[in-house]
Amino acid sequence: MKKYLLVTFLSLIFTASCAFYFPILDEPYPPEEEYYEDVPVEAAPALDSSYFYDYLNPYGIWINHRTRGYVWIPHDVPYGWRPYTQGHWVWTDYGWTWRSQLTWGWAPFHYGRWGWDRGLGWFWAPGAVWGPGWVTWRSSDIYIGWAPLPPGVAFTAGIGVRRLSLAIPYSSWVFVDGGYFLNRSVYRHIFPVERNVTIINYTVQKTNIYVQNNRVINGGIQIDRVRRITKKNIVKHTLRDTRKAELRRIGSGRLEVYRPKIKKSKAVKPKSVVKREDVQERISRVKTSKPDKKVTPAIIRRQLRDNQKREVTNLERSQQREIRDLKRKVEERKKSARTKAEKKKIDKEHKEKASKLKKTHEKEKSQVKTRHKKETEKAKKKKDKKETEEEKKKKKKVIKK
Repeated sequence: MKKYLLVTFLSLIFTASCAFYFPILDEPYPPEEEYYEDVPVEAAPALDSSYFYDYLNPYGIWINHRTRGYVWIPHDVPYGWRPYTQGHWVWTDYGWTWRSQLTWGWAPFHYGRWGWDRGLGWFWAPGAVWGPGWVTWRSSDIYIGWAPLPPGVAFTAGIGVRRLSLAIPYSSWVFVDGGYFLNRSVYRHIFPVERNVTIINYTVQKTNIYVQNNRVINGGIQIDRVRRITKKNIVKHTLRDTRKAELRRIGSGRLEVYRPKIKKSKAVKPKSVVKREDVQERISRVKTSKPDKKVTPAIIRRQLRDNQKREVTNLERSQQREIRDLKRKVEERKKSARTKAEKKKIDKEHKEKASKLKKTHEKEKSQVKTRHKKETEKAKKKKDKKETEEEKKKKKKVIKK
């Protein structure tokens, strides 16, 4: 027992020394557990749709969407956020399972669908069926990507989702270099959305959510393919039910999940519903009225600069890899060429492809630069607005005195 306490104490010291502050993320991951008591845990109780309405209310707003009914919009996510980015993928007995790093992640990433609205941004439409991750996949020998299934993609009982009837917008995809796919901090390796058009042309899409032994399984990318791309030995985890939404431990080949049985009910509705025209003002007011004392304007600006720098680094690395990959393929073709004429033809084709690729890369860099400039200007306006409001408050206090 003393030995176990000593190991735990040393582990805590090591963890604290490695900690870093990153305000975009809602909370650190639950602790990594290397030991489990094999005590049976009852599955979460059966609930109705009102549970989603009540639980998620503090983390966002509910609106009555014109086609999707009551949908939820998170207010604690950064600009440019996309679903299934703040967390990581785990291989389990239910296939690829998303382990969210957000407090509320147990619900919107395992039930229902994520949709995009130009006026609202990302919104979540509740559903009653639990799944390990409601996403479709794209992959190649270099890249792995995923995108949330949009509202309207039906889950057929006993069959699942094998083919999409709706096209996935390029901006919905999340791509990483395949080597980082299993990284706990996968958000640090996500490519800028401006890269998506190019990467989609390098990858093949596959949707493979099926039912086996009454389990919804997401087997979108074959495990052998992931092993080959990541060059890692992948441990298969067994899902273990927990009765607490906030408890999501992982270790010793097990992953805890909170997955209550939800019964759809048209009779219930959210206690607080925001009008569509008031969405932006409401989200902005929530963020400014309840500021995190730790997240100062200086920290926000530094965090924005760090994000932008990381995006540029990821962009340049992936572009350089594509250039090297193109050269490699050309050299392989030239080795098998029998005549000088064939080699000359291959060289000509390579120059044309390289020129086209260069123009594409330059366009991507320009688009990222433009977006970064807008983000910086937006952050500066918020800072100026906050300083103006603080000055007004000071003047009011002076007048009262």
